[in-house]
Amino acid sequence: MPHLHIKEFKEIKFKKNYEGVSFNFAAKNIAHQDETLISVSVEGDDFFLLAKQEESKNLLKTDKLTRPASIHNVHRALLAYGDLAKLEVLSSNVPQKPKNIHLQTSTALKDISFFTDGFLDDKRISIEVGFGSGRHLLHQAKENRDILFIGIEIHRPSIEQVLKQISIQNIDNLLVLDYDARLFMELVPSNIVEKIFVHFPVPWDKKPHRRVISTSFIEEARRVLKLEGRLELRTDSENYYAYSYETFIAFHKTVLHINKNRDIAISSKYEDRWKKMQKNIYDVTMINEEKSDPLLIEGNFDFRDVKISEDELFALHGVTKKFDGGFIHFERVYKLENGVMFRVSLGSFDRPEHLYITIRENLPSYYPSLPLSSKSNLLAHKYLDEVFHG
Repeated sequence: MPHLHIKEFKEIKFKKNYEGVSFNFAAKNIAHQDETLISVSVEGDDFFLLAKQEESKNLLKTDKLTRPASIHNVHRALLAYGDLAKLEVLSSNVPQKPKNIHLQTSTALKDISFFTDGFLDDKRISIEVGFGSGRHLLHQAKENRDILFIGIEIHRPSIEQVLKQISIQNIDNLLVLDYDARLFMELVPSNIVEKIFVHFPVPWDKKPHRRVISTSFIEEARRVLKLEGRLELRTDSENYYAYSYETFIAFHKTVLHINKNRDIAISSKYEDRWKKMQKNIYDVTMINEEKSDPLLIEGNFDFRDVKISEDELFALHGVTKKFDGGFIHFERVYKLENGVMFRVSLGSFDRPEHLYITIRENLPSYYPSLPLSSKSNLLAHKYLDEVFHG
């Protein structure tokens, strides 16, 4: 993660523009005085920088929750704040160089809002979840120019590697998204996807709730797939294979193809290594044989005025509110110069969304963007509005 190791953190006056970076406001954690968030805007990206003392070190880095699409914009914001606040930098891993030419020209990286505005109805669509090095994803896109591929990944170096190759190889049928695939599936219209690839997902043996393959993910996959559409899982983990098979077969009606050590047209560098180690590779392919009802999501994320006091808002720190179908957890509370801010997790229990909410002049607002328009999030929002409204 890019960061500046600094002697001490210094605040600036807000609002301030410097070197193409807008510094908007600061938020101070009421429970931890060593943590301050700084709102920044760079070339359409809105996110937080985090000033924090960690293990006797003062660090200025990017906030994981609001990390922007462009890592180069994070670099710009860190360097600009350090220069503007005249911070004494002890060490840094932030490169002071211009953005890679291929990343400058690539338009393949999209924000989640691009997909909430609607899919291209005239396109054939396939999705790869967790594309890693991108070898399989790039191969599929080049071999199937009439299909729009959507690659979903949260590992930044992998994303930038694929974006460079998209530019170098002039691939125009591939979009990249840095987002939780489990949440993304909830906004995909029904019956439009031809294939979903989940190749070598992290097994998460000690944290199985974080696995991509789950009952809810399979339900969404069955909904979004066309008739005869396929969900293809490929794994080298015997535990993950056994768990996934049991999860698939638990459905009342399902068609599965099982393969072991099947050769495919393109393999990842890790798969090549595992084959040399004589590790087994398992494939579970689910074929969709049912047409689903259209996706119907109703509601909005409007708030009413806050009616509870500031002390009551502060008292929400650490509180969890549960309701039928989901929950809201007030993870942290921050003091703004003219208001209050919360970091919350909300939505369904198995795939919650994490975000910030600012309250100024008794009016709440999500920052830096609205939650995903899913049924569970809209239900959680309704309950959250009731909490604030008293």
